[in-house]
Amino acid sequence: MSADAATDLFEEHRPVLMGVAYRMLGRVADAEDVVQEAWLRWSGSDHGDVRDPRGYLVRITTRLAIDRLRQAQARREAYVGPWLPEPLATDFGDAVPDTAERAVLAESVSFAVLVVLESLSPLERAVFVLREAFGLPYGEIAATLDRTEAAVRQLAGRARRHVEERKPRYTVDPAERRALTERFIAAAAGGDLGQLVALLAPDARLIGDGGGRAQAPLRILETADKIGRFLAGAASRLPGAELRLTELNGQVAAVVLLDGTPDMAFSLDVADGLVQCVYVVRNPEKLAGLAV
Repeated sequence: MSADAATDLFEEHRPVLMGVAYRMLGRVADAEDVVQEAWLRWSGSDHGDVRDPRGYLVRITTRLAIDRLRQAQARREAYVGPWLPEPLATDFGDAVPDTAERAVLAESVSFAVLVVLESLSPLERAVFVLREAFGLPYGEIAATLDRTEAAVRQLAGRARRHVEERKPRYTVDPAERRALTERFIAAAAGGDLGQLVALLAPDARLIGDGGGRAQAPLRILETADKIGRFLAGAASRLPGAELRLTELNGQVAAVVLLDGTPDMAFSLDVADGLVQCVYVVRNPEKLAGLAV
């Protein structure tokens, strides 16, 4: 295989590799580093021995991501305040025409699921991502992780149970989600405490990630009143902010811009016409990728 052909083949599979790495790591920069390392290994390999390039590249990327995740988990123990994934701008467009497949991909990259995945072991997370998000056969996952198929099935069952027990148990019509998100963001931007409380479930939660580099709650906020007061106060401290609705992690969300620079990203879990959880990312390192 020529160098140009090898490059073209790698670029063809890059979106899948980025998808695997991001779901494993929750950070775009880390995922890009892993995919770049996979490229270096691919470019230096003997392609004549590779019968299944996609499987080969997914295997390399997954193993590199597991190593990176083990290092990241140790660093996250010292993270200031709650840790949230880096917001990912998503637009599946015509690349994923099937509604069912689009729904699976969107859910697997949602904040709610990525937060739950943080509590899995690196191997469990790899199995869950490869099986649930990308539908890989157990035998292929076993080869990727150098485990027996029986062991992989055990890991998959354990990971699936863990995720199902902890992720939100509701589905929401996309139009309903967008309408509620728009009303909530408008109330937050206007500092309308009464409207915010009315749109929040009584037992709602707010998870903020400032990473010690931007102001955000150091603990999870609970109850509609506390969350409403926090958001109304935040609005008063951000005069002249611009709000932009966009799609982040497979769902409609909002980015707050100050002088054209992303200052905050909002994503919501909604059900029964109310906001159940608010995710607020303010760590500037995690917002750089959202710059216009």
